[in-house]
Amino acid sequence: MRLSARVDYALRAAAELASVADGATAGRSRPVTAEQIARAQEIPPKFLESILLQLRRGGIVHAQRGPEGGYWLARPASEISLAEVIRVIDGPLAHVRGQRPEQLGYQGAARALQDVWIALRASEREILELVTIADVAGGSLPGRVKLLVADPRAWS
Repeated sequence: MRLSARVDYALRAAAELASVADGATAGRSRPVTAEQIARAQEIPPKFLESILLQLRRGGIVHAQRGPEGGYWLARPASEISLAEVIRVIDGPLAHVRGQRPEQLGYQGAARALQDVWIALRASEREILELVTIADVAGGSLPGRVKLLVADPRAWS
């Protein structure tokens, strides 16, 4: 699986917002500026601004302008999956040559590849839907994920 820099930065920004909002109602404690997020996560500020705009349009964050302005999560971090953030930034989870796996037409000996791509997407989806921004921000991943990470083959 390849994740774009935009997705990586979006996930890191959401985790940063979750860490500030920990325990707050609807994920909001105080607005956090893009500059604060960029500094905390070492994200290029201009790039982050466009990512935060996408996250706002996608309903992941809210924004407020002005001297008291900034960003905060639109919902509790425990209700925002990694998959949702990825879809807002990059669209559907799995594509092959820019197409959804179910739209591909393989022939003959390669026919089973379509099933492999669909299974791969289902596997990715299982993990990415399971893990929330709160899990990441809190450093406490679900047991299924911990089990996968504990396998030394996962690291190579």
